[in-house]
Amino acid sequence: MDFRIEKDSIGERRIPDTSYYGINTKRAEENFDLGSKSVNLKLIYEIALIKKAAALVNKDLKQLSEDKARAIIQASEEVIEGKFNQEFVVSAFQGGAGTSTNMNVNEVIANRAIEILGGTKGDYDIVHPLNDVNMSQSTNDVYPTALRIAAIHMLRKLSLSLAQLQEALQGKENDFSDVIKLGRTELMDALPMMLGQEFGAYAKAIERDRWRVYKVEERLRQINLGGTAIGTGINASQKYIFMITDTIQELTGLGLARSDYPMDITQNNDVFVEVSGLIKACSTNLLKISNDLRLLSSGPKGGFGEIELPQMQAGSTIMPAKVNPVIPEMIGQVAMRVMANDYAITMAASSGQLELNAFIPLIAESLLESLELLNNGVIIFREKCIEGIIPNRDKCQENLEKSAVLAAALVHHIGYDKAALIATKALREDKTIREVLMEENIFEDSRIDEILNPFGVTKPGIPGISGGPSIPGVLGN
Repeated sequence: MDFRIEKDSIGERRIPDTSYYGINTKRAEENFDLGSKSVNLKLIYEIALIKKAAALVNKDLKQLSEDKARAIIQASEEVIEGKFNQEFVVSAFQGGAGTSTNMNVNEVIANRAIEILGGTKGDYDIVHPLNDVNMSQSTNDVYPTALRIAAIHMLRKLSLSLAQLQEALQGKENDFSDVIKLGRTELMDALPMMLGQEFGAYAKAIERDRWRVYKVEERLRQINLGGTAIGTGINASQKYIFMITDTIQELTGLGLARSDYPMDITQNNDVFVEVSGLIKACSTNLLKISNDLRLLSSGPKGGFGEIELPQMQAGSTIMPAKVNPVIPEMIGQVAMRVMANDYAITMAASSGQLELNAFIPLIAESLLESLELLNNGVIIFREKCIEGIIPNRDKCQENLEKSAVLAAALVHHIGYDKAALIATKALREDKTIREVLMEENIFEDSRIDEILNPFGVTKPGIPGISGGPSIPGVLGN
């Protein structure tokens, strides 16, 4: 392999001639050789977009020649298109508050721009990574802005995916509106309910999550581009500071706004904690729902067995015909990862010092991973689980009738203590509440039907009484 020699203030490094990155990237690759994943490409693409915007503005301000600006813009666009993905080799977990990532992008764009202009990679007299590509910028305004833009795009996708999940759950609420089943509290038999009501409650939880995710984008729209190193704007002209925000607005199509106090955006990362906290709340609901589905579908013979999930794959290497609830298990693990990432983001954001937070690479990696995992997970959860759920009507009815929960419908009519005796007898003798009532001759058969009507015991009101005064013999008369 042929090499070129690049120099910096520390010394020299050999760089493969085929590589578009340069000495700063090489040092970072060596220093942070963790064997882990490299920087999220979504962040790389947004940094490249900022480089394009800066080149456009600096060209208009006559700070860059037309040829240099054109080459930088073209190189930036090629990075955004994914043509140089293999050149971004720095670990996601790096010291320096993201400087290595910014320099990786600067060097790749500079060397590609040099090629476009007919030069040889490494000839920075033609296009310089810092003097030209990074002109009027600092890692400390580029990096957080790129993260905000990437997060907004991903939040919009997640909001749509959650809306579709909500719609699917509402569809099941409709489909299962006539399936009566046993409700449970603390895993013990509670009151009758409709299976549709259970899914309706899930839909409401996801509705809140969708709204939270949709609204939190507003928090990310303020950017500190032009603030440079600590927010004071040194080495960036006033015209550039105003023009760069307008340009990035046009390129992204997002309602971004220049912060009225860039130093705040540079120092403080609480906004990312807020975003992470809301998607953690979403993960909490998803984990709860997924655990419920695992319980409701458990069996098929020894568990609840009240719903059937789509069968996705064989579940055991030793137990023939065993099928596991792999999709709920998947979304559960996604939710747990998002919760773990939230803790990392919280710790990193609170560990900033004075004018900068050195741990923003951990914030970026954790937040972007959470958003991507959650969006993809929600889509899979909907398509491969929720949409294919079917009720086991017979099992729902059987579980309900075997329990004594219908005794609750009797409380208003015969009092709590007598209802408790009826329930105890039903459980002890393995009979239904209906059978015990008939044996005790407490009500006529038609009255039992009225009181235990499944549509009556799952709605507000007193079972067996459709408004108006109570019948003779009813408590409270």
